[in-house]
Amino acid sequence: MPDAPREPELLPASAPTGVRPRGILAGLRIRKKLIVLHTSFSLTLAILLLLALRPALSKVITQGEQAQAALAIAAIRQADAGFPPARVDHPPDGRLVFRVAPPEQLGLTPAQVAVLRGPGQRLNLVGTREGAGVAEMLPDGSAVLARARNSAARSAVNLVYALLIVSLLAGYAFVALALEVLVLPRHVYGPIGAMLDADDAVRRGDRHAELVPESLIPADELGEIMRSRNQSITALRASERQLASALTRLEDSAADLRKKNHLLETARRNLEGADRLASLGMMSAGIAHELNTPLAVVKGLVDKLAEGQDLSATERALLARVVRRLEKLSEGLLDFARVRPPRLETAALRAVVEDAWTLIRLDRTLVSPTTKPEFVNRVPESLTLRCDADRLVQVFVNLVRNAMGVMRDAGVSPARVVVTAQTMVREGEDWIAVSVSDAGPGIPPEVIERLFEPFYSTRLDAEGTGLGLAVSQGIVREHGGVLIARNATEEDLGRDPSVAGAVFEILLPKDPAGLFGPTEDA
Repeated sequence: MPDAPREPELLPASAPTGVRPRGILAGLRIRKKLIVLHTSFSLTLAILLLLALRPALSKVITQGEQAQAALAIAAIRQADAGFPPARVDHPPDGRLVFRVAPPEQLGLTPAQVAVLRGPGQRLNLVGTREGAGVAEMLPDGSAVLARARNSAARSAVNLVYALLIVSLLAGYAFVALALEVLVLPRHVYGPIGAMLDADDAVRRGDRHAELVPESLIPADELGEIMRSRNQSITALRASERQLASALTRLEDSAADLRKKNHLLETARRNLEGADRLASLGMMSAGIAHELNTPLAVVKGLVDKLAEGQDLSATERALLARVVRRLEKLSEGLLDFARVRPPRLETAALRAVVEDAWTLIRLDRTLVSPTTKPEFVNRVPESLTLRCDADRLVQVFVNLVRNAMGVMRDAGVSPARVVVTAQTMVREGEDWIAVSVSDAGPGIPPEVIERLFEPFYSTRLDAEGTGLGLAVSQGIVREHGGVLIARNATEEDLGRDPSVAGAVFEILLPKDPAGLFGPTEDA
């Protein structure tokens, strides 16, 4: 057996309802509102009916009493019996009151006296506490005033009033009772209660009871509201499922992206190492040539010692210088080839650029007497920054080596490279701008857009790997900076007309602390 429909409840006073409804009935429940409306309507209708019927019924009583008084006067005059005493009572039917006197002494107004003395010689009087009546002129010039009060008629009228009001209230009560018993519970209270139960299920998270059953939905406006609510809940749940599915796919994509980022970072590190090894390979011939002369000196001095001869002070000093040169050369090559975790340290930028040029000079295919290389380091000696010096050396090695290779291939002589640097302030932070300019033919427009792509090179031969610029860009980004390639402008030529080719600009923060994450600080 289904549960009886419950009356809709009001929201609690503390519920966030925005603009609360105003009015006398705003705080009542629906059934109480209907009771108040029923009662108010019934009382109002009874008052209106009373006000509408009372004048008509009062007029009927007045006319009846006037007719009764007139008949009494006519009966006495026809009988020629003279007038009886001034008052005749007939309980409970009523009474008759007679007064005989000149018209002016009967308490009439001058207008009423004028009417009484007129052609008709009769005056109808409205009802008072003594009843309604008539006044007539007598042959002797006096007038008789008779008032009749019909108590039975007045009681009947009051009874009519009571019966009408009772009938009206009884009929309206019957209608209200029929609505409360037969109509409202099934078509109003029931649907609203079903919606409230479904809303409670939504708040509890009960997905099985959050929709109003189709059997409880009427075919009226409330039913349309309930169907619209069910459709909204269904659409909301479908959106939630789609959102959950999208979030799941997003989490899978994020995990896959993290995995790919890790692989890309590993590949970038491998590319960086491959670029170092490629650079060392290109320098191998120069390394052998660079080592031959000091090793020959060392061999001669060692042979002299092996023969039992002593070395002079000059020879000992020469041997020490040669050994220090070999140590410096080997340390530079080891530092360049070594792969270490990122490390921030305060370094002189000019020394970093010089270390890069020292390594490039070992590559005899680029730096030889026939190419007449000119390397100009205009970086101020006082300019320092916090960086990973070994990685920045690799950046300058790649940039200067590429410039030298392009100028050699283009037959430019002398092969001139100029490195300049200056400090600047951007958004309240200190930055260093480094420019590497050359005297080559510049960068073709179709090449400049793909210049930093891995393995993209205009000289993919034994001397070109296509990795140098991509690796350099990654190292600069690690330092929170930017690497830009362009051709020389008129402003650049105004500063130095000898470098009219390509210009690589490096913009680095002076103190990139925190960009590497956990680092080894020297």
